Amino acid sequence: MITTARVPADKQVRIAFNDTPPENTFPLAFPELEQQLQPLPPCHGSKESMQVYKQHCQIAEEYYEVKKEIARLEERKKELIARLDQAEKESMDAAQLAKEYAELTEDNLTLKLAQIQCAEQLEKLRIQYQKRQGSS
Repeated sequence: MITTARVPADKQVRIAFNDTPPENTFPLAFPELEQQLQPLPPCHGSKESMQVYKQHCQIAEEYYEVKKEIARLEERKKELIARLDQAEKESMDAAQLAKEYAELTEDNLTLKLAQIQCAEQLEKLRIQYQKRQGSS
């Protein structure tokens, strides 16, 4: 039910009808974009306004695609950094193992020389022992 207020007869009354809906009733052209980047709805009676709106839509779509590409490249960058870190770790591990191998090889050589010297001393002691046994 519509109610009307009483207006004195000497006052003029104007009624205005709005043919265009308010701006915020238009659906967002690109819901994934921030509000300030959304193309503004065009004035449907203006050819220039429609053209500007179409250009803005194109630019907004290109912007969105570039943004997606940047996000994809950022993800790829993270993957490559992780792989590089892993490769560096493996390289350090390999260098550490090579160093350990060289040290162990050197230790092995030293121990072999010591074993040979001990074997020679043992042989000398046997010979001396046998000489003592033979002379007694």
